[in-house]
Amino acid sequence: MNPGSVAIALVNDTDMQVCEIYETAIAYAVFGDPQPDLADPWYDLRVCSVTPPSAAGPARGFSVRTSHGVEDLVTADTVIVPSVPDAVVNQGASLPAEFVDALRRAYDAGARVVSLCTGAFALAEAGLLNGRRAAAHWLNTADLAKRYPEVEVDDSVLYVDEGRVLTSAGMTAGLDLCLHIVRHDLGAHVANQLARRLVVSGHRPGGQSQFVDLSVPVTDDDSLAPVMDWAARHLDQPLTVDGMAKQAGMSTRTFFRRLQAATGMTPLKWLLNQRLAHAQTLLETTDLPIERVSEFSGLGTAANLRRHFTLHVGVTPTDYRHSFGGAPARRNVLADGRR
Repeated sequence: MNPGSVAIALVNDTDMQVCEIYETAIAYAVFGDPQPDLADPWYDLRVCSVTPPSAAGPARGFSVRTSHGVEDLVTADTVIVPSVPDAVVNQGASLPAEFVDALRRAYDAGARVVSLCTGAFALAEAGLLNGRRAAAHWLNTADLAKRYPEVEVDDSVLYVDEGRVLTSAGMTAGLDLCLHIVRHDLGAHVANQLARRLVVSGHRPGGQSQFVDLSVPVTDDDSLAPVMDWAARHLDQPLTVDGMAKQAGMSTRTFFRRLQAATGMTPLKWLLNQRLAHAQTLLETTDLPIERVSEFSGLGTAANLRRHFTLHVGVTPTDYRHSFGGAPARRNVLADGRR
C-alpha cells in the first residue's frame, strides 16, 4: 500500500521559534524517516517553503533550507501546516496569498489537508474549516473562533478528523494526529510499532481532553505502569476495575481517579481501547478467524467485536483485515491474548 506524498508547509522558514521547530520536527519524524521494515514504500516527504529564499538569515530563531516551494504543495497527497507565525495569530498579520491559494488548490485536487496547533489559522483562512469542527491549542482557540465564526472550534480535544481535513491541538497532540494518520493509512500494527520507536503512546483517541488533572501526580506514579502492562497481557481474560485496582494495590476509587487523570479515560474506556487495538493487531498479523480474534482480545463474541469495531474503527473487522492484513504472520501469534 503506497501512502503517497506528504508536503510540510513552512510559512515561516527563516525565523522559526522553538514551538514551530518542534511541530515541524514531529511531522518530519513521522513521515520523513523511511521505515522499510514496517511499510515499503514509506511516505514521500517534501518540505516546502512558502516564502521566497532570503539572504538575511534568521533574526531570532532557526532557519530551514529546502528546494521545494509553494507550488509543490498543490501536487501532494497530504499537506501539513505545522504552524503559522506568531504575528498571524496574535497581531492579525496576513498569510501570503499564494500560500492560501495553494491550500485551496491542493484540497480541490483531492489532497488531505492537516494542521497542527496554529496551522489551523491557515486552513481557516483558506475556507477549508467552514462548517467543520476544528482543534487548535486551547490558548488560541478563542481567537480562532472569533476570527472565523463559521468554524466550529473545539478547545478541549487532542485532534479532529473530518475526513480530508484534520486539525490538532498544540505540541504533542500533533504527534497523536500524525500517528492517527499513519494508523489510517498503514494500519494499527505499523502505527503502534512506529510509536514504540518514538517512545510515545501508540494511540490516544482524538476526543481525549487536552487538559490533565495536575492535582494527581502521574509522571512519578510507579504503580500504574505495572497494572496497565498486566492488563494488556491478560486481555483474553475477564477484567474489572475492582480487579485491576486490586492488582495495583489501590482502592477502586483511587485507581479510577489515577488512571483517568493519566489517560483522560475511565478505566473501562481505556480497557476497551486496549481490546480494540489488540484486535486490530490480530487482524493485521494473523489469519485467525473473527471468532478467535474476538476471544483473544477479550471482546467475547464475534457479534460484539463487529459492533464495537464498526462503532469505533468505522469498518467491520473483515473489511479492516482486507485493507491492512498482509501475509499472515505465524498463526498462533498472540494466540493466548498476551503481548
